[in-house]
Amino acid sequence: LVLLFIPGVILSVVICIKSPGASPLYSQWRVGRVRKDGTFYLFKIYKFRSMVPNADQMLKDLQAQNEATGPMFKMKHDPRIIPGVGNFIRKHSIDELPQLINVFLGQMNLIGPRPGLPREVALYSEHDMKRLAVKPGCSGPWQVMGRSYLGFNEMVELDLRYIENRSLRQDLRLIFGTLKTMFSGEGAV
Repeated sequence: LVLLFIPGVILSVVICIKSPGASPLYSQWRVGRVRKDGTFYLFKIYKFRSMVPNADQMLKDLQAQNEATGPMFKMKHDPRIIPGVGNFIRKHSIDELPQLINVFLGQMNLIGPRPGLPREVALYSEHDMKRLAVKPGCSGPWQVMGRSYLGFNEMVELDLRYIENRSLRQDLRLIFGTLKTMFSGEGAV
């Protein structure tokens, strides 16, 4: 967090210039995992803003153009993205760096299944819910092994395989894979 402070301030200034009046940081409610009593653990995830301030309201008008399978929403040329800086930070996952705060607060791990939006989790099958058995991560197998090239079902299967075979070796492999993906931008939408 300390090492990323100065670059984070510079990025925040750029975001404010490109999207006047918008906060450079964005928070969003996510489902972390299922508690033992069957209720969901909700928390606010932090990101650098890559979309215009009213992006959530614009989503309902764009649903028909969803290019993802399952309950996720992905769109290759999403009009909600802030031109220039938004595309760059999304491609290289720089928008996700503030989630290190979530890791520091104990809400997330560095590696694990990505936390879903409440509206997405409401559409999960019983099988899909198994991915909520562990603490979510900033990155995971889906981000390293295909990102937007893979559909929702493939993401679930990768997450479940990860959960069944968790190990320090696998986490280290995924951390290095995440860094490689961030630098290359491979698989981003």
